[in-house]
Amino acid sequence: MTQSLEPGALTPARRDIVVLGATGSVGGQALDIVRRNPDRYRVVGLGAGGGNVARLAAQALELGVEVVGVARASAVQDLQLAFYTEASRRGYATGGFRLPKIVAGPQAMTELAQWPCDVVLNAVVGSLGLAPTLAALRAGRTLALANKESLVAGGPLVRAALTRPDQIVPVDSEHSALAQCLRSGRRAEVRRLVLTASGGPFRGSQREQLTAVTPRQALAHPTWDMGPVVTINSATMVNKALEVIEAHELFDVPYDRITVMVHPQSVLHSMVEFVDGSTLAQASPPSMLIPIALGLGWPERTADAAPALDWSAAHTWELAPLDDAAFPAVALAKAAGEAGRCRPAIYNAANEECVAAFVDGRLPFLGIVDTVERVLAAAPDYAEPGTVEEVLDAESWARLRTNQLIGGQTG
Repeated sequence: MTQSLEPGALTPARRDIVVLGATGSVGGQALDIVRRNPDRYRVVGLGAGGGNVARLAAQALELGVEVVGVARASAVQDLQLAFYTEASRRGYATGGFRLPKIVAGPQAMTELAQWPCDVVLNAVVGSLGLAPTLAALRAGRTLALANKESLVAGGPLVRAALTRPDQIVPVDSEHSALAQCLRSGRRAEVRRLVLTASGGPFRGSQREQLTAVTPRQALAHPTWDMGPVVTINSATMVNKALEVIEAHELFDVPYDRITVMVHPQSVLHSMVEFVDGSTLAQASPPSMLIPIALGLGWPERTADAAPALDWSAAHTWELAPLDDAAFPAVALAKAAGEAGRCRPAIYNAANEECVAAFVDGRLPFLGIVDTVERVLAAAPDYAEPGTVEEVLDAESWARLRTNQLIGGQTG
């Protein structure tokens, strides 16, 4: 495949794509990019949990995919009915359309990850995305990774499954920005990675000001439209903490050379400092379309993936150090990452249970990260995980211990 996009150069060959998490936000935006660039991308497989079979069937018939997967085996009949309903809505005659192959059950996403294609976009939510990540890598596919739990919970497993360098293309906006900036220098020239954080709804708050935070307040993100767990993680800075672990795993930079800066405009998506003192940043309006398009087309860019910044207007961008006293989640994640031995998986699982308890009114806002710290302190002396089952066992212990500690607390 040519890497030159100069006038007169060959255009990149069309890529076959499998999208896991197709009915979610990232998956839906990826399909939008495919629709606008049919000469660049073709979707051959779609996978989802099974909670929105109508949307999945509509996507599959529109794009003419070869295979569709649902993680819930019980959703198969509903999916088949959704195909016929969608076909009728489109005016297809009975039997006048091709029904994709359907795979279902807990291994469906893993099976799809090995389907013949060029790129697997893994936008599955949670630790369920780890097995498909490993399957895609072992099958030699390029992995556009939007499932952070794969690296946070299963970093050692992911590293062992790589079949070639640069097989993973990050889809998180911050890590996509880092990957773009890193193209400007050799590995030995990198001094520091700088991840930017919006600061969430409580940017600038002192710890004592956060004691009475309600779920409604925590869900009021000023910049991004995200799901409830990620939005609350942004409020506690856990989301950025998990991204620090991701950055370490993706780029093999030590934790003490990964910095977080608060940037409320969410325009500078991350930066790389080089040994000569220069710092390169990637800037674009807050949107996931650019990192998703890069995930599908890397190293080539997709023209007009998203609107650019308006350089005819004035801009003011702020950057400030993270207040570790008010928001200790990042420092705690760095310690967990340095300790290894399933600590990052325990961190993530414990946080998920704490967020659920906070939303239910069983845990105060500050109790989220405080409880995660207590769970980590009590963790057994696990070895570095060698299997997915070992990761899941550590997560199960973390969830049980977290709920024991939460007990009868109220928010």
